[in-house]
Amino acid sequence: MSNPFNKDMSRRGFLSSISTGSLVLMARVSQAEDDVAVAVVEEGSVPTFDPDLFVSIARDGVVTITAHRSEMGTGIRTGLPRVVADELEADWSKVVIEQAVGDKRLGSQNTDGSNSVRHFFQRMRVAGATARTMLEQAAAEIWNVEPTECHGRNHRVVHAESGKSLGYGDLVEAASKLDIPASDTLRMKPASEWRYIGKDAPITDLDAILTGKAEYGIDARMENQLYAVIARPPVVGGKLKTLESADTLAVEGVQHVIEIEGYQGAPVFQPLGGVAVCADSTWAAWQGRDLLKVSWDDGPNGEYDTEVFAADLAEAAKRPGKVWRNNGDAMATIANSAAVQNADYSVPHLAHASMETPCAVADVKVESGKVVSCVLKAATQNPQAVQQAVAAALAIPEAEVIVHVTLLGSGFGRKSKPDYCVEAALLSLKLQRPVHVTWTREDDIQHDYYHTMSHVHLEASVGEDGLPTAWLQRAAFPSISSLFSAGSENAAGFEVEMGLQDLPYDVPHIRVESGKAKASTRIGWLRSVNHIPHNFAVSSFADELAHHAGRDPLEYLLALLGEDRLLDMKAAGLSNRGASAEEYPYDIGRLKHVTRRVAEMADWQRAGELPKGRGLGIASCRSFLGYTGHVVEVEIDQKGKLQIPKVWVALDAGVIVSPDRVLAQVEGAASMAATIALHGKISFTKGRVNQSNFDDYRIATMSDSPREVVAELVKSDAPPAGVGETPVPSFAPALCNAIFAATGKRIRSLPLADHDLSWS
Repeated sequence: MSNPFNKDMSRRGFLSSISTGSLVLMARVSQAEDDVAVAVVEEGSVPTFDPDLFVSIARDGVVTITAHRSEMGTGIRTGLPRVVADELEADWSKVVIEQAVGDKRLGSQNTDGSNSVRHFFQRMRVAGATARTMLEQAAAEIWNVEPTECHGRNHRVVHAESGKSLGYGDLVEAASKLDIPASDTLRMKPASEWRYIGKDAPITDLDAILTGKAEYGIDARMENQLYAVIARPPVVGGKLKTLESADTLAVEGVQHVIEIEGYQGAPVFQPLGGVAVCADSTWAAWQGRDLLKVSWDDGPNGEYDTEVFAADLAEAAKRPGKVWRNNGDAMATIANSAAVQNADYSVPHLAHASMETPCAVADVKVESGKVVSCVLKAATQNPQAVQQAVAAALAIPEAEVIVHVTLLGSGFGRKSKPDYCVEAALLSLKLQRPVHVTWTREDDIQHDYYHTMSHVHLEASVGEDGLPTAWLQRAAFPSISSLFSAGSENAAGFEVEMGLQDLPYDVPHIRVESGKAKASTRIGWLRSVNHIPHNFAVSSFADELAHHAGRDPLEYLLALLGEDRLLDMKAAGLSNRGASAEEYPYDIGRLKHVTRRVAEMADWQRAGELPKGRGLGIASCRSFLGYTGHVVEVEIDQKGKLQIPKVWVALDAGVIVSPDRVLAQVEGAASMAATIALHGKISFTKGRVNQSNFDDYRIATMSDSPREVVAELVKSDAPPAGVGETPVPSFAPALCNAIFAATGKRIRSLPLADHDLSWS
């Protein structure tokens, strides 16, 4: 097989599936460019293109599309290639998908933030349309007709008038000699002609997953590899004091006990440090790790106690803080009002608890005493971050770190961090052979990048109609920015935007502030991030105000949202997740629509007729540029046992590429949000996490998960928005609002496991 681009890429095997004579399209998918280049790969030729995304058509007609995002159950490895195939008019049965290694030339590979389809939908369309256009032009030259008379149809170019047709493979050579059409000259298919976009299809990996042939990070193997399990300091920033390993080394299969140096300061993406036990099997390494006799210097975070910290956050949220939004004069209006309502809401730390724990295998090569390369197989959401971190740890260029991305048994943001990959690389360097690092469930829960702990204080002055005339909200939480800047105590702008600064309600006076909070553990991204605590507070408070006003919660919420309009982003100071306000406006009409629609789905008019112990709650939210409405129904017996018979969800995320996969994510979000609301809580004492496994960090089981989730996708021609994270935030407030409707008990702190829901 020839090398299509350059020596470096041949070494990586980056385009191993592309055969000699293929038509290779290179479409830049960075934020700034939609450029496309093309070449026929001939034996011995070395084109000098530096592409970001590759689409190839071989002489036998097989289309190879490179998937550059990580597959962790969302179907993205199938969805984005189907966008290319649709515009290309390819026969899906003749499409092969190849997973890309980490490479900065691909643009962002961080499969995080519900950005994959949003960022790459149009660029994938351009790549497919470019290939189709060139094939149509090639056929037109062969037949001596106008290109506009030729059309790609299911892997062939046809000329309707004459009835002639040619397969794509037959046109590869001729097409490669043509000039690249400018993107603004392409004929893009109208939505009415889409064959794959918006249509259900089995995911590419389905058969391999069902038959156990799919490779996840936990399955990854390299020849002659060892298996490692690591004892890490129980307190972030701690260090090893003493070590006795005789009992460990006596375990059959254990070969080495190795100390790993931990990080120093921010950013905290490097290993926590500790002692690795390397053995012939994960089980032997695990047994050996548990027999280590170690003592630790806890360091500066050894006194972290979340009960104490919760009180500190509550105080910080009640004091004036940094102002993020100030429309009108909320402070004066509230101070001079005779009718003021206030409430405080809190959410604890949360763990990701992915079904597959962090895991990776690394093989470091050393020549003449110098590290020359590292190859990894990893369950990672961000192979480029792995490249950067491993290269820094080994002191080699990033280009010498090759990251093969396996399937992920979920990630939720945790696997965008590369610390476990660095651990594998450091151990491989030490032992000069591949090493597979596996985190146990206890490791995963006790050494996570935790979702932030948060406290939100709200005040509102209300008029005679019960609607607020002024609205103040202050939040205090340790920030993700603490990962990047040691000692950072201020909230980041993107965090405040998630449910606070972007308040959609039609209130004349609004003020949003944040207080300082010191991070004493690793704070990270978790599915829907700060929308979890913020929307819990905002949507719960709206329901409280409705009941104080004696008004139906749905009717009140719609009144609170006000007239259909576009939120003034400039006045609110919003960055809009970096998206254009013209392309992705904050459309209050769309938010109201999902609110109304989910109420219709749940037959909301019966809410006031339900007996004591049963209730409906409603909440809605715009998050990650998409819109979600939730209605949750609860049944609570007099002893306080809670059941969730049914959940209704309406999602407006613009154009949907893979409806079945989106519905699965919406349904899965209900289960994950139920875990957060019912049980999710990580607590610290003396800097140590108190929870260790699913017995004390419970996930929602069949007995307490929603029994039925009814989801509806709003048909829309708006640009694709977020999906994975969008359906999470409005679940918990809808659930707690339903609990109030059923029992009269108002829930202002999560999880529900901390509350007595009994009633009489």
